[in-house]
Amino acid sequence: MLPTNRLVQTCRGLLLAGVAALALSACASNRGQLGTTDYAGLSATERYQTLGELTARYKANPRDRNVVIHYTAALRAAGQPEQAAAALEQAMTAHPGDAELAIAYAKALTALGRFEQSISVLDIVIRLDAPDWNALLVKGAALDQMGHHGQARALYQQAALIAPGEASVATNLGLSYAMTSDLVTAEQHLRRAIQMRGANTRTRQNLALVVGLQGRFNEAKALYAAELPPDQVEANMAYVRALLTQQNRWDLIDKS
Repeated sequence: MLPTNRLVQTCRGLLLAGVAALALSACASNRGQLGTTDYAGLSATERYQTLGELTARYKANPRDRNVVIHYTAALRAAGQPEQAAAALEQAMTAHPGDAELAIAYAKALTALGRFEQSISVLDIVIRLDAPDWNALLVKGAALDQMGHHGQARALYQQAALIAPGEASVATNLGLSYAMTSDLVTAEQHLRRAIQMRGANTRTRQNLALVVGLQGRFNEAKALYAAELPPDQVEANMAYVRALLTQQNRWDLIDKS
């Protein structure tokens, strides 16, 4: 089994990225302008361009909760969770009881490693009679990163019942098993995920990572090559090999 130190670090960012983008169902009139909050899959140039545009919108109207949700998602995608958390704290004061803002705030807290605070925020908004499946995924991601994998997986399974066929649910399950070195089970969930609603390039790259960690380099490289330019494919494969070298697993790899 892979020791989990660096593998856990690798999966931490992937777990939260796998959490579904917040749907703005209550504000359908704005969807044409704002759409999904999933900015992590954009190129670096696109991420920073989007962040610049959303920063201008936020400065013009910092009390617009739709803009706040998108602005802070773009901040997290650009690696600025501290600023995202600060903006969301202000927004929650202006919009007390807003579940979407609370979930976004919990995501920012989880990205900062403030797991217990994230869970406390979520426990306020998760209704026992009708839990929000996005909230369950974020709470599961926090629990996974605290090492409470059984509790996290129970939440993912609950989310799967509420939102069947969502790629982010199967993705988080797969990454949870990867964190505990059960790569075969991780691969099973990720293969299901890539066939589901909401699957994207990150979903497929997660599968490539898990396949590569099992020593199936040609298959992993082909999966990466379908998603990334050649230089990034080689960088990812070098990272997979470095993980295996660090974990002393070359004796377990099929060299054929």
